[in-house]
Amino acid sequence: MTQTSTPAGSCTLVGAGPGDPQLLTLKAVKAIESASLLLVDDLVSDEVVALAPATARVIHVGKRGGCASTPQAFIEKLMITQTLKGERVVRLKGGDPFIFGRGGEEVERLRQAGIEAQVVNGITAGLAAVTGLGVPLTHRQHAQGVVFLTGHARRGAKVNWGAVATMAHSARLTLVIYMGISQASELARDLMQGMPPETPAAVVQDASLASQRHVATTLARLAQDIKEHGIASPAVIVVGDVTQNLASASAHPQFAQTAMAV
Repeated sequence: MTQTSTPAGSCTLVGAGPGDPQLLTLKAVKAIESASLLLVDDLVSDEVVALAPATARVIHVGKRGGCASTPQAFIEKLMITQTLKGERVVRLKGGDPFIFGRGGEEVERLRQAGIEAQVVNGITAGLAAVTGLGVPLTHRQHAQGVVFLTGHARRGAKVNWGAVATMAHSARLTLVIYMGISQASELARDLMQGMPPETPAAVVQDASLASQRHVATTLARLAQDIKEHGIASPAVIVVGDVTQNLASASAHPQFAQTAMAV
C-alpha cells in the first residue's frame, strides 16, 4: 500500500510596510498571494490583507502598544503547529519584521521547532514617515547616521536617553523613536540632558496613509505640540537637524498629498 504524506508546510515572516500597499516589495506580494494562512498584526492595512487568495484563512493577532494584545507565546505556538500541519503560513507584520517587530524572537522559536522560516523585509515606518515629508534620515551636512530606538522598552529595561542624546549630538545622528508618544514628556526631558532644547524634531502619525499628518517642533515643545495637535499612535518621533527645514519640504508639490501639515 502506497502511503501519502502531508506536504511540508512553510512559514514566512513578511514585512507589510507602513500601510500603503504600493510600498510592498514584489517578494512580499508573492508570499501573501501564496499563503493558505495569514497571521495579521493590527497595523497591517486592509488593502494589504486583501492581496491574499480568497481561500486563505486570516487570523488577526493584534499587537499594539497600550492595547489588549494576543500573547506572543500563543502566536509563536500557532505559527509552529500550523506550519507542521502543512499550512503555508504568512506572518504579516507592520513595517519590517526585524525592526521592533519581534521577528527575531519568532525565528528563534521556529528554529527550535525545526522550522527554517523565510523573512521578507518591509519598509519600516521610521523611513516611510520622513520620506513622505521629503526629509532624509541622513544628510552630509546634517546627519552622519541614524539610530532606531523604541520608547516602549521591555519591562524592567530602561534606555539611558541622556547618554543616547549626548552621543547623537556629538556624532550628528538622527534619532527615530517608535512607540514613544505616551512617554513624550519624559523622553524630551531626558534627551535634553545631552541635546539643546531647540534641537529640531518632528512627529509623524499614520505614515504613508491618506490620513498621515505631522507636526514640526523642537525638543523643548515636543510633548506640548503632540498634545495640542492631537497626535496619537501609531506615530514616530524624529529628532535631529534633518527636520529643520520640514515646513518648506512638506510644501513641495511632490509630497503634498501624503504630507499634510497640521
